[in-house]
Amino acid sequence: MSETIFSKIIRKEIPADIVFENEKVLAFSDIRPQAPIHVLIIPKIEIATVSELNGKLHAELLGEMIDAANKIAADKGIDKSGFRLLFNCKDDGGQEVYHLHLHLLGGRKMNWPPG
Repeated sequence: MSETIFSKIIRKEIPADIVFENEKVLAFSDIRPQAPIHVLIIPKIEIATVSELNGKLHAELLGEMIDAANKIAADKGIDKSGFRLLFNCKDDGGQEVYHLHLHLLGGRKMNWPPG
């Protein structure tokens, strides 16, 4: 996998508004928010896209990402009103950065279909 901007954020080589971090994941505010609250949750290991995940191998990591999302939602006060979690996968799925990332969107009513 080629290096991405997210790799540089993990190494703190470029600034980001970090809202959560532990030994396995890092979460920061999206620079082009699509909702009042828009946070990206990324693993600290390099996985390019959802299609590279292996359930048995990556179950714990995915659990860490979901736990981070729930904590951030509570910290941001959207855990009661609701929020959306979203993975984009490859070009047709809307993925722009090829480092796995989970979008946490909230702070407004979400519409369906998303687009």
